[in-house]
Amino acid sequence: MRVAVLGTGTMGAGMARSARREGLDVTVWNRTAERARPLAADGITVAGSVTEAVSAADAVITMLYDTDAVLAVTAELVAALDGGAVWLQAATVGPGGIGRIAAAAGDATLLDAPVLGTKQPAEQGTLVPLVSGDPAAIDRVRPLLEAIGARTVVAGERLGDGSALKLACNAWLATITAATAQSVALARGLGVDPSLFLQAIDGGPVNSPYAQLKGGAMLARDWTPSFALDGLRKDIALVAGAAADAGVDTTLADALARVFAQASERGHGADDIAAVVTAWD
Repeated sequence: MRVAVLGTGTMGAGMARSARREGLDVTVWNRTAERARPLAADGITVAGSVTEAVSAADAVITMLYDTDAVLAVTAELVAALDGGAVWLQAATVGPGGIGRIAAAAGDATLLDAPVLGTKQPAEQGTLVPLVSGDPAAIDRVRPLLEAIGARTVVAGERLGDGSALKLACNAWLATITAATAQSVALARGLGVDPSLFLQAIDGGPVNSPYAQLKGGAMLARDWTPSFALDGLRKDIALVAGAAADAGVDTTLADALARVFAQASERGHGADDIAAVVTAWD
C-alpha cells in the first residue's frame, strides 16, 4: 500500500515511521520542509509538494494543526487524489470542522479518522484510530490502520462521529490532567509531599495510568512535550463549542479553558500539558 502523510509534526512523523516499519510505501509532505527531511533516513520519501506526495497514493493521512490548515491543502490534495484512494482526516477538528472539510472535499472518499495517543504511541504504532465513514473505505485502509494503531474503534458510518468521539475523549484527558495538577498543588500547599497523592491512589479504583504519568512529570517539573499545552487548549475550545451546539452545559469546559490559558500565559504553551500545574504556582 502506498501512503501519503501530510504534516510531519510530533504525530505525523511518528505515524509515517510506524507505517513504513510495517512495510508500507510512505511519502510525506510538510509545509516547513526542513521538518520532514529527517524522515528520509527511515526509508520514507520526502515530497516537495502536496501533489507530489498524493498523486500515487492509495491512502492519504492529513495530520495538520486545525481545520484551516487542512482546508489550506484540500484543493490541491483532492485534485491530485487518485479515484480509488482514501483520505483519512486525522487532525482534531471537531464535528463542525470535518463538516467543512467534507464540503470542500467534494466527491473524494473521505474518512473521519482522528486518533487517540501522543508522541510515543505514534512512534510505536499503538495509537487508537477513531474512524467513521463508509465501511468499504475503512476496510480498504485496514493495513494502514493496523500499522499505526493497536486497535481501531469504528464510531459509525456518519462523518463527524469519529470527531465527536475524539472530543469526548479529549475532554476527559484535559479534565484528568487538570485534576491531577490541582491535587498535586493542593497537597504541596497544605504541606504534604505531593508524591504521596500519587502513591495513595495507585492500585485503587480511582487510579489512572494517565494521572500517574502526568503527575510524575509534574513532580519532576519535566515539560518535555508529548502533547503541547496550546494544542490541548485548541481542542478544549472545540469541546466547548461542540457542547454548546449540542445543548450540553460548558461549565467544566470553560473552567478547563481558563486554567490551561493561565499556564500558557506563563510561557508554557509549547510545553507538555503536564505544565498546567504551573497555573497553581
